[in-house]
Amino acid sequence: MELAKVTSKGQITIPKSIRDMLKVKEGSKILFFKQGDEVIIKNAAMISLEKIQKEFEGEAERLGLETEEDVVKMVKEFRKERNK
Repeated sequence: MELAKVTSKGQITIPKSIRDMLKVKEGSKILFFKQGDEVIIKNAAMISLEKIQKEFEGEAERLGLETEEDVVKMVKEFRKERNK
């Protein structure tokens, strides 16, 4: 459990252990959302990454990509076609 003091402008300093856990740095955007009677704090970039991962779930299998070399080959082919 961590404690933070609210300033007269409504600002707080996120404790270092929490910043480290959320992987936030200067300039990071933080999401606050209510869940029941609690407020959840999340790193906005991590939420975006989680959404992207969900969207791409199963795509490698669908495209027949099994190795990193398969991905590199596909990207090279895509770039070759795009540059024609």
